[in-house]
Amino acid sequence: MIQVNRLSIDDAKVLTDGARAKALEIGVPMCIAITDESGNLISFERMNGGKITSVTIAQDKAFTAAGARKATHEYNEACKPGNLVFGIHTAIGGRMCVVGGGLPVAVGGEVVGGIGISSGSPQQDMECAQAGIDHFLAWLDS
Repeated sequence: MIQVNRLSIDDAKVLTDGARAKALEIGVPMCIAITDESGNLISFERMNGGKITSVTIAQDKAFTAAGARKATHEYNEACKPGNLVFGIHTAIGGRMCVVGGGLPVAVGGEVVGGIGISSGSPQQDMECAQAGIDHFLAWLDS
């Protein structure tokens, strides 16, 4: 048998709370998606004013980060014409996202989920995703 560690709905709420707080701080309403370790959606929040197009993008960012166990901006850096990874953004029905804002959520070195943020610039999305993770890890330590 395999034991799988994954985020709970309570964990997802804490991640979302941290990301939302950062979004409010920078004044950018975000779409916030949290997935389990397999990239399956646990929770989703579209803040008032979050972009309609960002609903799907945030979910795909979280899916990519959790499933691939890699930040989406890392794929962006590698996904250039001529590189062996070029074209990965078309994989899995186009769900592989290479835009910054998707981060794997790891506890004790093990990926237990993903967070995807969209509606700001890639840098703003990445900051909010990291804020969600930082808030979650601080909550775990408390």
